[in-house]
Amino acid sequence: MRRVASVFLPTWSTDRLRRTAAKSRPEAGAPAVGPLATAIPVHGRRVIAAVDAAARALGAAPGMTVTKARMLAPGLQVVDAEPEADADGLRRLALWAGSRYSPLVAPDPPDGLWIDVTGCASLFSTERALLKDLHRRASAFGLTVQIAVADTAGCAHAVARHVPAGRPVTVEPGEHRKAIALLPVSSLRLEQPTVEGLRKLGFDRIEQLIGAPRGPLAKRFGRALHRRLDQALGNMPEPIEPIFPEHLPRARRAFMEPIATPEAFGRVIGDLAADVVGQLVRVGRGARRLDCLFHRVDGHLQAVRVGTATPTRDDSHMAKLLRAKVETVEPGLGIEAMTLIVPLSEAMGASQRDGLETGMGRGPDLASLVDALSNRFGSGSLHRAAPRAGAMPERSVDRPVALAVPGGVAWDDDLPRPARMLARPEPVDVIALLPDDAPRMFVWRGRRFPVTRGDGPERLYGEWWRDGGVEGERPYTVRDYYQVETATGGRYWLFRLGDGVNPSTGPMRWFIHGAFA
Repeated sequence: MRRVASVFLPTWSTDRLRRTAAKSRPEAGAPAVGPLATAIPVHGRRVIAAVDAAARALGAAPGMTVTKARMLAPGLQVVDAEPEADADGLRRLALWAGSRYSPLVAPDPPDGLWIDVTGCASLFSTERALLKDLHRRASAFGLTVQIAVADTAGCAHAVARHVPAGRPVTVEPGEHRKAIALLPVSSLRLEQPTVEGLRKLGFDRIEQLIGAPRGPLAKRFGRALHRRLDQALGNMPEPIEPIFPEHLPRARRAFMEPIATPEAFGRVIGDLAADVVGQLVRVGRGARRLDCLFHRVDGHLQAVRVGTATPTRDDSHMAKLLRAKVETVEPGLGIEAMTLIVPLSEAMGASQRDGLETGMGRGPDLASLVDALSNRFGSGSLHRAAPRAGAMPERSVDRPVALAVPGGVAWDDDLPRPARMLARPEPVDVIALLPDDAPRMFVWRGRRFPVTRGDGPERLYGEWWRDGGVEGERPYTVRDYYQVETATGGRYWLFRLGDGVNPSTGPMRWFIHGAFA
């Protein structure tokens, strides 16, 4: 099911001016504090074009003359509007969002963005996590932002602008009709004369339009009224025309007859991948992310996005990753064109294999395996274990990406650690002689484990600059670790909080921290 996010930037013009001023102060002309507005000349008068939140709270609003606005908002600072700079900034913001969140992103002038997030939620684990990340990053840019996501672009646009919230608003799948029913008719993006005419007839909310006869209204207000209504209800397609930087490697195929089968998609993907590889070779770069766009005959645009762990110019590998995703494409009445774009690439040196048949004498290709697993299960599900400087075992393991370059930290071979460590040590009941003998028996998760042999202790001292890691532990607590082997052959890693003599070193409680392979 299609999911579209609408990003509303209610104070875009003034936020952009403040951000520009922050980068270039003191040369910038826009102020950093106080109510701010922009103005444009209209028939010899200066008219307010945009206001920030502080100016709006004082009564200033777009359309007022500057003189009236300053009467309502003393101390209002007015600068010349820069509509071309606003449009260019919105385009650059859309390109940024397209590189991070979805291949289908477009500006929604004058103060918004469209983002088709269909199929992109897995990159952030959930749709809510994606929207939360977008909201957090946009706010960090100094932008006032309201976000809504729904099954239709019209519903998302209406909710983002008429349901104020401090966090992204999610309209659950199938609930878009209910979500817009009580919103004003102006939320349908209608011309102002049409909105005023509908209100004179008693149509204030969208639910009143849904149930009204269409003939008389269409005759009076034209087709635009019900086109916008049908788009918001999902009865009529509303495609998003995404934008991309001009320099990106890309390839396109248009078809004489629409295609609709995965096999046909796969053949075209192979041709497109070969085309973009040639472009990557010429510029000395390798692909890190690929977007394949499917243009349907009804105007809908669908996209498949895959990523690679390392730069690649292997067209067969690219095609394999993309073919694994075509099952998510809904062809509808057919696909009339396909476009492959490389939105993210990295420098990659020339290779003797460029332009030659691949697959001969290459040996194990770990990067290809990582790419296949990451695109199937999500990049967050794949990582490697790496050493990290830390006094406590649970803080001595890092989780970098699967093909991360090893750092300079290494584990001590003389201090073995279990292959499997619990995320959080679990309490156990232990029989042991104090102060230094290894456990003779322990009970864990209701089971008794007789111990046949043990080794230890290995004493670790708490990190005084941190809070405790387990229940009852203070930063200065001592841990005594033991490796024990049970009668059934299992080997476990247990520790005691305290040195077994002085109560000030810990409560003398026992925990299990892991198991050896």
